[in-house]
This record gives sequence, structure tokens and C-alpha cells, in this order.
Amino acid sequence: MRKLSCVLLPIVVCLLFFSCASGNPYAKVDNLAHKGEYQDGIAAVEKNKKKLYRNKDAILYYLDAGMLNHYASEYRRSTELLQEGERAIEAAFTKSITMEIGTYLLNDTTREYAGEDYEDIYINAFNALNYYHEHDLEGAMVEIRRMNDKLRFLSTKYGVIVDNMQKKALEESAEIPPDPAAGETTFTDSALARYLGMLFYRGNGNYDDARIERDQVKIAFANAPSIYTYPAPASLEEELDIPQGKARFNVIGFSGFAPVKEEENLRIPIPGPRYIKISLPVLVYRPSVVTRVAVQFDSGESFDLELLEDIEAIARETFKEKAHLSYLKSVLRGTLKGVTSSVLGGVGDEVGGDAGLILGILSIGAQVFAEVSEKADLRISRYFPARAYVGGITLTPGTYSYTVTYYSGNRVVNTYRQEQVRIRAGGLNLAETACLR
Repeated sequence: MRKLSCVLLPIVVCLLFFSCASGNPYAKVDNLAHKGEYQDGIAAVEKNKKKLYRNKDAILYYLDAGMLNHYASEYRRSTELLQEGERAIEAAFTKSITMEIGTYLLNDTTREYAGEDYEDIYINAFNALNYYHEHDLEGAMVEIRRMNDKLRFLSTKYGVIVDNMQKKALEESAEIPPDPAAGETTFTDSALARYLGMLFYRGNGNYDDARIERDQVKIAFANAPSIYTYPAPASLEEELDIPQGKARFNVIGFSGFAPVKEEENLRIPIPGPRYIKISLPVLVYRPSVVTRVAVQFDSGESFDLELLEDIEAIARETFKEKAHLSYLKSVLRGTLKGVTSSVLGGVGDEVGGDAGLILGILSIGAQVFAEVSEKADLRISRYFPARAYVGGITLTPGTYSYTVTYYSGNRVVNTYRQEQVRIRAGGLNLAETACLR
């Protein structure tokens, strides 16, 4: 008995220790990104890389470092990192298709992080902007086409995996309750992708394809009213109606941080009397303080940016099917652990004596193990923005200085100043700003 206690006690203590670990190891980087000190944020990520990212978290590193480099205008480095992340996400998904359902006995954090769908989608949007800033419109349009291809695939991406796991769940128990939040994503077209496509085609002088992309922005709004709960930008109507000899100047502004995850615990009774614990990841918004973005030229012209893409809402929508997979996997894993505890307890009752007592202790140990080892996978990248605002103005070609101001109500949150910018007719004049607050 003492030997058995010596074996079980350290295991339980270790599990409890790791389960109670708390705090935000990204707090310093978050704060630097909030303040727009992106180079310092990159330095903090690189300095603490081994603490922040395990070997199984390589994708998180690529995404976080890639986005911080983008905001810091390190466009080539950002592209390298985001493309590494994209390749790793594709490889991880391919691997997950062939994995056995019961591969992860403890919890999903023991496996390689495979990325969220919205992360995989927006990699291409920011790589498109990277290519634009590097004066490669063709490369930018390739990224937008890749983004659109992923969106078309999204609605069927998890079909086979979900079917197989549901069958396995039914084999284990007909009493497993259905996931109340299960559902397929309705997000199949991104207004941001279409808007960028419109700008890039227009910049190349391809107005026919630019018109198609502009119309697709409107269709994206019409087809997903639960996501696009606000009107399409009014400035869309002006984007392809540029008088001869005039120039169009566009601004895209990003605000806030995309969601993170928190753990939600459920308990389902099973015969014994016992229960199984289910730990699920749920998305939690990090609300932005930004309510308005305005552009003011020194020469007097001004315009406001309009909300184009609520990336928070899209992260929530695309999370649905993957969350259902997490539910099924957690139920199956919890059932296995719960049944083990129940069987040990039942056999111990029948055997009695010292052997029965040992089996009873093992049953309790199995229940404790099931309780503390079941943890939701809360990994997610931290530096994609929450919202994208866009706008434009038609000007006489020339050199301009302007300020982009981010407001929270009437309070100025941040300003972005550009001096002596050459705005030309016949090409794409696109400025990008960000305020991650």
C-alpha cells in the first residue's frame, strides 16, 4: 500500500501543479504591440522564443513573429515566417487526417499545434500586403487567389474527420450527448480578400477583373449577414470611377487583437456512479478601444475609414467545426478514462480484501488522473488584428502629407504620420496602418 501511494502521489501532485499553472507569458510582447513598439516586440519574442514556444508550437512562433514583422514593415522577413507557418499548417493538417482518434491520451496539448482556420486564411491576406509593399503586384494576387481557394475548401475541410469521430463516439456509447454548439461554417468568402483583389487588379490596369472583385465584396456581405452585420463600405462605388488624369489613394487600417482561448469544463455522468470531464477551448474576444479611423491631409482633404472585415467574428465562425472536433475527441478521451476508473472500482468491489482495496485506490487514482489531465488546448496566435477598416479618396496627382488618427469616442488613441508621399495616376497608391489597441 505504501509503495502504491508512493507511485500515485507524485503523479497526482505533478498533474495538479501543471494544471494550476497560470499567468500570461506573452504579457510583455502584448504590451509592446499595444504601444506600436513592434521592433521591441520582435526582439522580445526572439529573446524568449524557447520559453514562449515549445517544439510542438512552431506554427505559433511563425505566425506571431510573422505578424509582428509585418507591422514593423519588415515585409520580406514577415513573408518568410508566414510562408513557413503556412507550410507547417498544411503538413499538420495532412498528418491529422491519418491519425488514430485515440492518439492523444492526455489532452490535445501533447500534439503539434496545427493552426486555426482563420489563421491559415489570413496568412495570405498579410502576405499579399507584404508583396505589395515589396512592389510585386503579381505575387500579391497569387496570395489572394490562394486565400480564396482555402475559403472554398473550408466548408468541406473536416467532413471525413468529423464523420469518423462521430461513428467512433457512437461505438463507445449511445448515451454520449451531442455537441450543442456543433455546426458548419457559413463563411466562404472574405470581403477583405475581394477588396484587396480589386485594388491589385486595378493597380495592374485590369478593370474587368477589378469590377468582378468589387461585386464579390458586395456578395460576401449579402451571403453572410450573421458575420457582416454592418453595411458594405460606401467608398466601394468610387473605387473604379476615377476621372481621367486623377489618382486614387487608398488606406487600410487594422485595429485590436484577434481572440484568444479560454477553457470551459463540462461533466457528464456515467454509470458507476462516475462522471467524465470534458475540457473545451472557447474563443474570448479582446475588445478594441478603436471606434473611428480618420485620414486628414495637410492640404485640407479628409475622409473616414469604414469597417470592412470583422476578423473576430470570422475567427468565431470558422472555429465552429474545429470546436466540434475538440468536443468529440474530449468525449472519447474522457469516456476511456472514466470507464477505466469505473471498471477498476467495480472489480475492486467484487474482489474485496486487500486486492479490492488496491483496485479501489487505483480507481480513485484513475479518476483523479482523468480530472487533472484533461485540459483544453488553448494555443492560438496572438497578433492578428481584430478588424480591418478601408477607405479612399480621388486626388489630383502630386505630393501630399497626411495623418491617420485612431479614435476611441472623441479621444485620440494613436496617430500615423506620413510626409511628402507621391500619389500617382494610373497605379495603386495604398497605405497601411495599424493600432493594436
